[in-house]
Amino acid sequence: MNPKRALITGITGQDGSYLAELLLSKGYEVHGIIRRASTFNTERIDSIYRDRHESGVSMFLHYGDMTDGNGIARLIRQIKPTEVYNLAAQSHVRVSFDQPIYTADATGVGALKLLEAVRDFQESSGYEIRYYQASSSEMYGEVAETPQKESTPFHPRSPYGVAKLYAHWIAINYRESYNMHASCGILFNHESPRRGETFVTRKITRAVGRIKQGLQKKLYLGNLDAKRDWGFAGDYVEAMWLMLQQDTPDDYVVAIGETYSVREFCERAFGRVGLDYNDFVEIDPRYYRPAEVDLLLGDPAKAKAKLGWEPKVSFQKLVEMMVDGDMDLAAREKTLIDAGHKVDLTGE
Repeated sequence: MNPKRALITGITGQDGSYLAELLLSKGYEVHGIIRRASTFNTERIDSIYRDRHESGVSMFLHYGDMTDGNGIARLIRQIKPTEVYNLAAQSHVRVSFDQPIYTADATGVGALKLLEAVRDFQESSGYEIRYYQASSSEMYGEVAETPQKESTPFHPRSPYGVAKLYAHWIAINYRESYNMHASCGILFNHESPRRGETFVTRKITRAVGRIKQGLQKKLYLGNLDAKRDWGFAGDYVEAMWLMLQQDTPDDYVVAIGETYSVREFCERAFGRVGLDYNDFVEIDPRYYRPAEVDLLLGDPAKAKAKLGWEPKVSFQKLVEMMVDGDMDLAAREKTLIDAGHKVDLTGE
């Protein structure tokens, strides 16, 4: 019997790496799309890919870009996936204000190009592909109700949120128009030690480790009162997989159902190493968004009831996991610096 074959866009990102590990553990043949660049950006999946022959896992990487519709269509025909997980995006909300056109192309129209490639291949071959669209809580923006459910109206407050909303609705449109098995996961903030260092949670825990080691003096942040529903990325990729195992495609909010402010995250992160965040955190207006999203709180009742999904990692455990990981990273960094490498103490 042939194994299930999954194609993951954004496989080198936080979610892509956790999803690849999950699918490989279930016996999938996993294919990932990576962008060609002058430097490699595969750190999160290097250990899997490097050891794939020794470990016996079936993992393959392909060059591609979400803005290249012809290339995406070619890969679909070549790989013939049974499941497609669209995780690729320009995913930084603040950066989307500086690069709105690229964000729209990669995050919004890129999803359309992928859906069209899947539809075209299905119709020409009769081969069914199940499709997952990574939607975002940022689509709610200026929230109409709290907590936010699948039925809550959307009001995005950033180019990223708008692009994600287009991708969300075009996936629904293809489901309804072409009878495609397309599901959308409206994921609230999900973090891990693999989170990119420019995202606020990782920026905080990275600074905690460096400050504790004497490598950094200050941490500069924006709105400390913004509240988010934070969960563990490793839990959330399981929900993605569960959506594509259902007989009927649908849309699901994936969240913890609790909200904490950036200030509370700072307090717990610095407290993990016996420090008071007030002594190190300073506000820099550059990090405020032109349009703020003050509160996001998800209602995961549908995902729990229909998918049987339950988050395993609490907010406190998530903070501890991230701080501990960055404490180890800072200790290794200090060893290199003590050997003569230059240090940047600005905290930028």
